[in-house]
Amino acid sequence: MGKSVVVTYFDPATNGTTEIGVVVWHDLPVVRDYFARFDIPLVKASFATPGVSTIHADLRSGDIVDDYKPASPNAALAAYAVQLAKYPFLEVGFDVPYPVPPDLLLPFGEFVEKYAIDAAMHTVFGYAQGIGDLLPIPTIYVMKLFGLDVLRNLRVGFLTTERHNNGELYEKAHLELGDDALPSSEVVKTDRDAKGYATVFVKSPSGPKLIKASTLLVTIPPKPKNLRSLDLDSTERSLFSQFTHAGYYSALLCKTGIPDTARIRNIGAHTAYNLPILPGVYYFAPTGIPGLHAVKYGSPVEMSDEQVKADMIATLERLKTAGTVPSATPERAEFVVFRSYAPFELRVPAGAIEAGFYKELYKLQGRRRTFYTGAAFHAHDSSLLWLFTEALLARIVA
Repeated sequence: MGKSVVVTYFDPATNGTTEIGVVVWHDLPVVRDYFARFDIPLVKASFATPGVSTIHADLRSGDIVDDYKPASPNAALAAYAVQLAKYPFLEVGFDVPYPVPPDLLLPFGEFVEKYAIDAAMHTVFGYAQGIGDLLPIPTIYVMKLFGLDVLRNLRVGFLTTERHNNGELYEKAHLELGDDALPSSEVVKTDRDAKGYATVFVKSPSGPKLIKASTLLVTIPPKPKNLRSLDLDSTERSLFSQFTHAGYYSALLCKTGIPDTARIRNIGAHTAYNLPILPGVYYFAPTGIPGLHAVKYGSPVEMSDEQVKADMIATLERLKTAGTVPSATPERAEFVVFRSYAPFELRVPAGAIEAGFYKELYKLQGRRRTFYTGAAFHAHDSSLLWLFTEALLARIVA
């Protein structure tokens, strides 16, 4: 599943490499094997966009932030890696030791000051999209979203599909599952206390289904409103009710007025570390298709789709009013695609973590014939979740 290696980083103070310890790097065999199973070739992802320039603007006003000068994050990321290497267990789940290491419970803003990683803040913010307001969040959640595996991929390169079709993997997996998959279906009711098996009542396009299962694996965000059809008991409901979450949204827009040669990045003017104020747009970026821009949006709390769409359009109008985007565009921007990923980044307060929340949460694994996987039990990271789930399935089978 992984290999133990000595991790080093370049130390500009000594002009040499410094050893930060032995950790387990996941060299992505589960990812390569999964795609190879369906004959989907992978290549190194390229983030280079020749001919595209970045405009730094405060999207509250639409004005360009002229005095923003991004610092090199290398030394700060190295300092961050030193701290991450102390907690290799974060790469495999939330199975934290007790007492919980105090630094993991610090608000991330205090952690940044303590270890002087200011120059890495925009890199962390960019890769930890969807987490909400970065500075007050317990450090453990930032480390889960921007951890050792992300730093590794920044060094060796991320993978993407050669055919640039993210849906191909899921389409082929669906074909392999055949009639065992029930897409566009809804679980109506469950009974996990029946003798010998759990029963799941499903409403599907082809009619009602009754499933009898020795074990259930739940993968959706475990918020009580998502689990209305699951027969929760008081212990499950008490734990799941403690989760709060952020909002994360994505869209493709046309008729924006933004040139295809421009990427607009949200930068806070006169804010801590120049971090943008949320809720708000993270960026507008060209897609390579003329006239089509990708948009990412984040909020500390969940918002309605209508609210997010309205604010995306209002942000474009502010850019036009400020002259950052040509104001002569006669047409109103239109949504080609819009997706909400809420509830995103489920978390609990530092006090709950310290009191043993994740110890109690993990006790649910196998209880009442039910196991759980998904970001709330590990991380918003496909490769790490596949590793987590593979280990969980081995436990279920055993």
